[in-house]
Amino acid sequence: MTEQLPIPTLQPFSRGLSDLQVREIHYATLEILSQTGVEMQDPQGREILLDSGAWESNGRVKLPENLVTDALARAPSRIPMHNRLGDLTMPLELGKVFFGPGSDTTFTLDVQTGKRRRTTAQDVENIARLCDGLDNIDFIMSMGNPSDVPADDLYIHEFAGMIRGSLKPNVYTAKDRQDVEDIYRIASAVAGGEQALRERPFFLLYAEPISPLMMIEESLQKLIFCAEKGVPSGYIPSPNLGGGGPITLAGALALGNAECLLGLIIAQLLNPGAPYIYGMNTAAMDMKTTIISYGSPEWPLGMMAQMDLARYYDLPAWSAGGATDSKVVDAQAGIEISLSILANFLARATLVHDVGYIEYGSTSSMEALVIADEVIDRTRILVEGVEVSPRTLALDATARVRPGGGYLADAHTLNSWRWAQWKADITDRSRYDEWVERGSEDMFARANRRAREILGEHEVPPLPQEAEETIREILDERAATR
Repeated sequence: MTEQLPIPTLQPFSRGLSDLQVREIHYATLEILSQTGVEMQDPQGREILLDSGAWESNGRVKLPENLVTDALARAPSRIPMHNRLGDLTMPLELGKVFFGPGSDTTFTLDVQTGKRRRTTAQDVENIARLCDGLDNIDFIMSMGNPSDVPADDLYIHEFAGMIRGSLKPNVYTAKDRQDVEDIYRIASAVAGGEQALRERPFFLLYAEPISPLMMIEESLQKLIFCAEKGVPSGYIPSPNLGGGGPITLAGALALGNAECLLGLIIAQLLNPGAPYIYGMNTAAMDMKTTIISYGSPEWPLGMMAQMDLARYYDLPAWSAGGATDSKVVDAQAGIEISLSILANFLARATLVHDVGYIEYGSTSSMEALVIADEVIDRTRILVEGVEVSPRTLALDATARVRPGGGYLADAHTLNSWRWAQWKADITDRSRYDEWVERGSEDMFARANRRAREILGEHEVPPLPQEAEETIREILDERAATR
């Protein structure tokens, strides 16, 4: 008898925009690029565009539609990201969802004392090691700007801490082109040379223009270097609602889309096929406090909408989630972290960063990372859908069971429970008396204990000696020029 195959599952999926709305935002984007234009402060970027058919008017560079369509035709729809050992672990493509932390916070919650304090270089490495030990965190970001290193070397120390602390792919930030060049030297030493790095990239640049419509030299040069070298990159604008972008989400999406596509155009003109991740940040600026809200519903809604644009362009896309505006890891944090993670799964966002942020992106929390890791794991069950197959229909078990007797001791239950049910890690399901006997720990306390366990037990293979030597050489060279 031919084995019956499982019936394909119906996986939950949500959109933020209709097909008609996607086209309207795309046409609005074309109008921004061709009629409004951008302020191009980088001479090289300006020359690249003007030589390719753009023109200058009233101090702004304006772009024809063909530059957009040509760039989209050249850009790859898949970016294969590897770990630093060269294993393919994160193929960035539409339909696959990956989660990781954020970058550049000023403060952290000390995992030992619980106190909020300035971030250090050791925190960057420790958080990378924690992320390396969390099964549902797929990539690394720095989660802090160290306060105990020279300001000019900040991003070099961040990158070194990330790759010392984790094997996972990383998304890095940098101050300027010199930073990017030095980080590229280190990454080449880790990979075993420039060609090996190009074939098996393990890092992706996160750079930003200044919304609205300002392309500064410092930022664009980072993108240009990566495009020339074939290093994965993104030029991710932040047209935050009411701040860098219009207060309406549609207006912010059109603006951010124009800024992001401009980065794509430059990357593809320099190097057709250069790996580029699409996307933008569309958080809301709170009109009472002027903070950029990481827990607002507008941000996950914006991410769902931009994923519809990404599918229209057939590009893997940037996103954000797993963060909160709360100053502590409390019920508000749980609500905001969970809703944004669910929204990203439902929208099939590709690369979801900022997991573990609290205090509207000002502070990192290891406990928030541990909790979000479990939220991601449990949410994945929801979006994978229901398997309908002979093993799940359990007809043999139903034929065996005595009416009213239950399935607890049936062979199907005993043989299937390990894969058939989700297993909690830090979520508490114990009986009340057992919970009291164990110290009546709340979720934060259990997450703190789990974070400290990982930091104490999880080991990461060291960097190649050549990479450590390259890091020392670069820091010595920088010190000599100060």
